[in-house]
Amino acid sequence: MTLIDTLHRWTGGLVGLLLAMLGLSGAILVHKDAWVVLPHATDAQMQGTAHLAEFTQRIMDDPTTRPESILFATRGFGLDRLTYKGGAGAYLDQNGGLVTRWTSQWERPEIWLFDFHHHLFAGDWGEVIIGVAAICGLFFVVTGALLWLRTRKTFSFRLWPARMSRPAIMRHHRDLGIVMAPLLVLSLVTGVVLVFRPMAALLFGPGAPVQIDRSLAEPPPRTGKIAERLNWSAMIEMGRQRFPEAEVRSLTLPRSGNGLITLRMRSPEEWLPNGRTTLWFAADSGALVATRDAKHLPPEARGYNLLYPLHAAKVGGFLYRLVMTLSGLSLALLGTLAVWVFWFRRLVSPRGSG
Repeated sequence: MTLIDTLHRWTGGLVGLLLAMLGLSGAILVHKDAWVVLPHATDAQMQGTAHLAEFTQRIMDDPTTRPESILFATRGFGLDRLTYKGGAGAYLDQNGGLVTRWTSQWERPEIWLFDFHHHLFAGDWGEVIIGVAAICGLFFVVTGALLWLRTRKTFSFRLWPARMSRPAIMRHHRDLGIVMAPLLVLSLVTGVVLVFRPMAALLFGPGAPVQIDRSLAEPPPRTGKIAERLNWSAMIEMGRQRFPEAEVRSLTLPRSGNGLITLRMRSPEEWLPNGRTTLWFAADSGALVATRDAKHLPPEARGYNLLYPLHAAKVGGFLYRLVMTLSGLSLALLGTLAVWVFWFRRLVSPRGSG
């Protein structure tokens, strides 16, 4: 137990603050649709095929002002979001009226906060660091539960330490941690598997990562460049013809020179906010290249698609958002106090630690 206690304390002292910041940012992002207050943000979602087709054609028609992607309004957030190069973007109402625009992600708190929580402002490397931190968080939960067994007879649940002394903080840390352990495991496991897809084998079986990669792969890349004029409305109409009950979620220009325009849709049975039901169109002609029906994905891929909605509280309504908020705030409190005790309170004299 001495070795476990030492590893728990030192790892917490080194990683605790990062986990605290991720927990706090996650708790804030869970309620993003509520605190992004803009005109028309509460408008009812418009998903009529003719309306979406006309809107998309109008927005994408001019190559000089064409965005890299359109993220269409949801039931909880009534604005369409356009994304441009260099972090620029705009919110439009669903009739195409400009609500606000920005030239950098730093002008929109919901965007830079999302980037921090998912990438630490460092792209793929930041995502890896977050995944490693989440693994450390799981280590804390397991070792913390083992260490708590020694002091379980003194258990007393408190939302805040009785005193800001080292012993009181450590007791609060142990007792709060054991109560919140199931929620922390849910947040951390889903986060780890989303970052490190090979770890999906722990949840869905040994062959799951290969099956997931194969199922979610894009069609082979094409060499054609995007044409100046395309029938964008026909893409929306084709999507609705193929998947009449699906919600149109996003339209994205080719990335990394793959020559494919991507239309994502969300079927009624999907939890993933933007869905995995997808159509790909040739960028040079607008011809349909391939489709993917999320209903026909293998069980491993369907299970994997549940992880992000669970992690980000995109299902379950207000009550589940409160649950994941509690998880994030608990991680923030546990991590912050762990760092405080490890690096600062130990410097206070016994008499002053009262």
